[in-house]
Amino acid sequence: MTKLDKSEAVARSILGAELEPEECTALAEKIGLQEIRKGELVVREGEARRTLFVLADGKMSVCKADGKSETCLYQLRNGECAGTRAFLDGSERKAMLRADTDGVVLTLEPEDFEQLIESHPRLVYKVMKALFRVTHTNLMRMNLESAELRNYMMKTGGRY
Repeated sequence: MTKLDKSEAVARSILGAELEPEECTALAEKIGLQEIRKGELVVREGEARRTLFVLADGKMSVCKADGKSETCLYQLRNGECAGTRAFLDGSERKAMLRADTDGVVLTLEPEDFEQLIESHPRLVYKVMKALFRVTHTNLMRMNLESAELRNYMMKTGGRY
């Protein structure tokens, strides 16, 4: 696999949207790298792992399983992150992450991130804003999908 500059990967990610280059470097020092292989289960639904995942290269899907089958809910794009809820509040995973191709994922543990509070408080603030935007975007997308489904079921609000 090609070498990945973590600082550049952070800068290109959702987390790095507002960060200065030196802040990207400071955050990159706390971030791990995980190579993923096509078909690999990166994290399981129900797992207590609090890691935040940022897709740096490749394709990865957020999936739910009902015991018999697996449903893909969303395919991450490079720079997007998954696991914000578990990262922030420690709740168990509500979905699994599966690698659709070989690639690289940036990983961030809450304990490592929290070490930046004293030395880089503005960086922490900017990353928390980015995580809020991710959560808000996901909520807006789910609300839109719910409205479209409701319109489809009720045969209102569209050409069904």
